[in-house]
Amino acid sequence: MIREDILGTTWIADEAIIVRVIPTTLVTVTPMEFILAIAQVNPHVGALQENMRMMLRHVRAAQAAGAALVVFPELVLTGYPPEDLLHKPLFLQRLAETEQQLHQELTTIGIDVIYGTVRHGGEGLFNAGVFTWAGQEVGYAAKWRLPNYGVFDEQRYFIPGERVKTFPYRGVMLGITICEDMWHTGDPLARLAAEGAGLIINLNASPYHLQKQNERERVIQQRIEEYGIPVVYVNQVGGQDELVFDGGSFVMGRDGHGTLQRLLRCRPFAEDVRLLRVGPRTEAPVWLQAVTGVEESAPLTPEEEIYQALCLGLRDYVTKNGFSGVVLGLSGGIDSALTAVICADTLGAERVEALMMPSRFTAPESLEDAAAEARILGVRLSEVAIDGLFTQFRQQLAPLWQAEQSTTAGEDVTDENLQPRIRATLLMAVANKRHKLLITTGNKSEMSVGYATLYGDMAGGYSVLKDLLKGMVYRLASARNQWAIMRGEEPPIPERVLTRAPTAELRPNQKDSDSLPPYPVLDDILERYVEQEQSLEEMVAAGIDRQTARQVIERVDRNEYKRRQAPPGVRITQRAFGKDRRYPLTNGFSVQ
Repeated sequence: MIREDILGTTWIADEAIIVRVIPTTLVTVTPMEFILAIAQVNPHVGALQENMRMMLRHVRAAQAAGAALVVFPELVLTGYPPEDLLHKPLFLQRLAETEQQLHQELTTIGIDVIYGTVRHGGEGLFNAGVFTWAGQEVGYAAKWRLPNYGVFDEQRYFIPGERVKTFPYRGVMLGITICEDMWHTGDPLARLAAEGAGLIINLNASPYHLQKQNERERVIQQRIEEYGIPVVYVNQVGGQDELVFDGGSFVMGRDGHGTLQRLLRCRPFAEDVRLLRVGPRTEAPVWLQAVTGVEESAPLTPEEEIYQALCLGLRDYVTKNGFSGVVLGLSGGIDSALTAVICADTLGAERVEALMMPSRFTAPESLEDAAAEARILGVRLSEVAIDGLFTQFRQQLAPLWQAEQSTTAGEDVTDENLQPRIRATLLMAVANKRHKLLITTGNKSEMSVGYATLYGDMAGGYSVLKDLLKGMVYRLASARNQWAIMRGEEPPIPERVLTRAPTAELRPNQKDSDSLPPYPVLDDILERYVEQEQSLEEMVAAGIDRQTARQVIERVDRNEYKRRQAPPGVRITQRAFGKDRRYPLTNGFSVQ
């Protein structure tokens, strides 16, 4: 016990059990206790063998640390969400074969595991949490509550469970629930409580949006207040297409004074494994004590949280899809500057290639700032002027345009759109040649109102800033510069990029404000209309100019077809374009 006091322990006790966090890999237990390992891991959707090997690595490491039981997240073996892979008989067959192999390995290792997978029900599939005792399956719990809102579509794939099962384990009665089950009062928690569950193991694949962790912990606190059972909340981490899973696994229970406390929380946005000492309740009073040595990192600011989500989503999309790196256009503007920094921070400068593609409308400041960004980041920057190609395109098209032909380059929207489409062709060629992923640099404000060129600056395989309004782009850019200064480094984004008026540079002296309301006004309207689903009258009542709001709403509705063809991007808000917000392209309804 002296060693444990030096290293630091945290205790939690309630009417059922005592749990201690052990922040070390050298753990011993009494005969009445066991060590539980929370495995916050990053599975790869569909990569069954890869996921199994990943699980076994963590199992062996946890066993070496003294763990008897390892708990993994929801659908960890398939990865989440597996979507229509679950409709493929071959996938389900290989999943069964992989599970058989997993159980054989666990038998050899001699350790107990709870993990998320699929089980066959009478009329469909269950989203299940399986309990294995030294590789032998002793039972499973099926998910009761199947979310079918926002990014979730589980009723397409699963049938709900209608029974509960508790598992006696070394003197503690364990109850297994899965993700959404904890977000509702009543069953299955009520039945688990009635059956004497002393500890809830909640398996999760809970995707990130801003401030989601606070929401999760508030919900779990409510459930513990209702049923009095402590909870081990195990969440997935990693990027999957537009979704990011931020981890943040934690343990929560009530102390001897009746106060609910979070015992521990795993690191956000990273794989993490934590150990708990668990034992039956003794005759001692119910109590919770945190001892020096078990510390959590300081809470993330919104900017830090979003930045880490963007980096994780990008990293996993690039690496899990096998790209050697990324290519992007570096224009000297704020959006491409922030995108380039995120790419370099995430993948390393050596895996990032940028093109500066000036035209006759490109300002010298843009060239200078793009060069400065590339130098500071250490990324490769090539310059390919497009004026010659632009002229050739116009010459070839002139006979077809006839009367519609513009007399001055850039005066017609067709001339403007030609330029980003030429740039997209060049970028795609470089990406193909280098076997890299083309990253688009547009933001949510522009995408919302169609201030982007289809098959031009919208062309690419992934969009890092897709769910960031323009104001947040500036906030993140400023924050990233400040982080550099705090580390004694040169800020990667030149100050002029932060202060210059935004411009697409597709015609002489062009500014975004020529076509759009000021970004603070635009972002306010977009947040109300896209994310809060407010009507025009609600906006007017809030003090927004009617005509401005009407014009923005019209542009949002009119440009659904563009967004439908946009690449996936990291989800930050609860109303990201894509799975969260799906409207018909042909739509006669108006909110005005």
